[in-house]
Amino acid sequence: MTALLAMLQGWFLAPLRHEFMQRGLVIALLVGIACAVLSCFLVLKGWSLMGDAVSHAVLPGIVGAYVLGAPLAVGAFVAGLGCAVAAGHLRDTSRLKEDTVLAIVFSGMFALGMVMFVKIDTDQHLNHILFGNMLGVTARDIWEVAAIVIPSVAFVLARRRDLVVYCFDPIQARALGLSVSRLHFGLLVFLALTIVASLKAVGVILVIAMLITPGATGFLLARRFDAMLAISVASAIIASLGGTLLSFHLDSATGPTIVVLQSVLFALALAYRQRAIPVQLSAGAAEETRRFS
Repeated sequence: MTALLAMLQGWFLAPLRHEFMQRGLVIALLVGIACAVLSCFLVLKGWSLMGDAVSHAVLPGIVGAYVLGAPLAVGAFVAGLGCAVAAGHLRDTSRLKEDTVLAIVFSGMFALGMVMFVKIDTDQHLNHILFGNMLGVTARDIWEVAAIVIPSVAFVLARRRDLVVYCFDPIQARALGLSVSRLHFGLLVFLALTIVASLKAVGVILVIAMLITPGATGFLLARRFDAMLAISVASAIIASLGGTLLSFHLDSATGPTIVVLQSVLFALALAYRQRAIPVQLSAGAAEETRRFS
């Protein structure tokens, strides 16, 4: 028993003796929690593809900011938010459905970013932009991410009731006197900020999984929104902590390892849901709003 405890203690503590692992763990938790909070609203709103579009759209913004000598985070934020607004405008002024518009916009923006990246000589490594470099972050990076994530999460949690109503039924939200446009753009701004904060840690590709999987896991297991939110954040913390430590022992990439653990947690939640909870059809948007409010 003593030997087992010593082995477990070494397994958990050995990685934390290195400063780069400590920094990686902190930023993994910050990004994981922020993505998990937003994930709940994206799942309820059906904006999974919106997260994909915004994350791919930041690539030309990063290259453009480098050319102009501006902060890369500013370029990524402007490009991501601009992509979301443009997609909404095209959806409202054309006959195309939202998923079609988003697919066209995010693929076009990502392709434009790749062309710009190849043609413009930068000191940025493409793999770090696409997949992040969680163990290469500095203390300054952590402070920058915290400065973005903490106020954004605080805003969303403070307005979570209004956002839940908006996500299920914008017409009802408007009837209740809520500013639908402010909620809409507030959610878009938080989405863009979260993606920008996640770039150095997990990159533009893996952030999609971190933005969707925790919320989907919570949705499977919870019957009320607050419970869904708690499960989503808990699964993100478990995956971030476990994935960071496991990547050290497996000598694997930290970001992908975290995403794999999130996928495992989702698979377990799905299996539990199918075995323990009978599948029932939704009674409509009003019933779903009552369930999660």
